[in-house]
Amino acid sequence: MAVRPPTRILVAEDDPDIGSLLEHYLKKAGFLPTIVTSGRDVMPQIKRDTPDLVVLDLMLPGLDGLQLCRAIRADAATAAIPIIMLTAKAEESDRIVGLELGADDYITKPFSPNEVVARVRALLRRAHRAAPADHRLSYGALTVDIDRHLVKVDGEEVKLTAKEFLLLQYLMQHRGRVLSRDLLLSDVWSYSYTGGTRTVDVHVRRLREKVPMLADAIVTVKQFGYKLLDPAPA
Repeated sequence: MAVRPPTRILVAEDDPDIGSLLEHYLKKAGFLPTIVTSGRDVMPQIKRDTPDLVVLDLMLPGLDGLQLCRAIRADAATAAIPIIMLTAKAEESDRIVGLELGADDYITKPFSPNEVVARVRALLRRAHRAAPADHRLSYGALTVDIDRHLVKVDGEEVKLTAKEFLLLQYLMQHRGRVLSRDLLLSDVWSYSYTGGTRTVDVHVRRLREKVPMLADAIVTVKQFGYKLLDPAPA
């Protein structure tokens, strides 16, 4: 039986103490971490050895975390890599900017290293969870290949982040049902997310923008959540 390679985590953190702490706890948890201290080293490192997940400090020298998040999402080869933003900034506006650019999670300093490990595990679990019996989902011209993490509309591929993909998958698997924001946070984000339900709104808006046919299909249920309408008969 082939030995499964360790999960690779790239940590971009310019504070050596924090970097060493995260490296220690990630190794202890069975991951293979790589630490870089400059924003300019992130993309070259990703090109050399594509990680399974990236932890980005917001205030990096060279290129900051937001610039790097944008660059990772803009490259087709790296667009689906899960990203956790790590920063001392706690204001909601900073969290929203990171989520707007495609971050999947957001942790503020000071933090518990065990919490970071738990968030890493949760995000990887959601990104790589076992597919249901039907590995392909369809919604009109929209198709989702769960095994290949591939979304197409009329045969054209649509690039989604890991969290956008999981949210779309969940909506399609529960179409016709009204889903509360709290339920979506629990089942898609898989833990009590400190960023609040605004996180769901941001990801739904991005889905509507990236897949225009969903703009009217994902209905907002005022002060509650969302529902993906059943597709119109052909």
